Amino acid sequence: MRRSRSPEERLLLTLRFLATGNSFASLHYEYLLGISTISGIVCHTCQLIWQHLRDAVMPQPKAEDWLRIADGFYKSSQFPNCIGALDGKHIRVKKPPHSGSQYFNFKQYFSIVLLALGDSNYRFIIVDIGAYGSTADARIFCSSRMGERLRANQLALPEPRRLPGSSASAAPFVIVADEGFALSPHVMQAFPRRDLDDQKRIFNYRLSRARRYVECAFGILSNKWRVFMSSLQMSPQNATLVIQAFVILHNFTRIHDVPSEPEVAPFPTTTSVGLDHNPQGRPGSAGLAVRELLLNSC
Repeated sequence: MRRSRSPEERLLLTLRFLATGNSFASLHYEYLLGISTISGIVCHTCQLIWQHLRDAVMPQPKAEDWLRIADGFYKSSQFPNCIGALDGKHIRVKKPPHSGSQYFNFKQYFSIVLLALGDSNYRFIIVDIGAYGSTADARIFCSSRMGERLRANQLALPEPRRLPGSSASAAPFVIVADEGFALSPHVMQAFPRRDLDDQKRIFNYRLSRARRYVECAFGILSNKWRVFMSSLQMSPQNATLVIQAFVILHNFTRIHDVPSEPEVAPFPTTTSVGLDHNPQGRPGSAGLAVRELLLNSC
């Protein structure tokens, strides 16, 4: 039997592909391996990276983790009770056969969507990968496991707490997102851009400062892993494995490249407040009430 490739060679080949974006045909001449062999090695290694490093660099957050993330957002963007910034990124792929317009997005190319929740250190907390490019981010979020667990209150979120410098009722922890996502008790968006007073304008400014962290994380990821400078010449299933791997590697490099921030003492917590449930995802009274509480703290 021929000599098998060592784990070191497989990892080196995979990192070379992710970091440079070279095609499998180009790597065929560099490593003297068959194109199908390279494809199998890359997909298998990406799957192993996701399986073995996910719990170490992107674990399921607990209540104390959410509090630390919220303190980081308040320190960096002065937006209180924020547990993450939510946005989607289109990853360009080759048109799958017999797929019609399912993967054709509004930017006029074929893609699959990476929906991510990021923190103030440009790391990903929760991701949803593999949705059709033609699907809107809000629809992906509503049908994703992350959205379902958020609506069912199964993400181990901490109890609502009062906003800094405010004597009003305790406010729940929220995710900041753009106008494409529906307003809800745990998803916060900016005020409409018409008839804004100074207080609402400051609120929108701080929310935008918090929301930009996930967009910057996408930029850092694309610049470091050059494979995304062109379309992925593989099936959507294999592209999902590659995206899972670079999400994990992005968090791994952020953890080891950036020094950890000093711990910030959490704000005092209070008992939870009753919130209306709005399963349709429309701006209900609970979401509007939460936004008013956050507005009063700006």
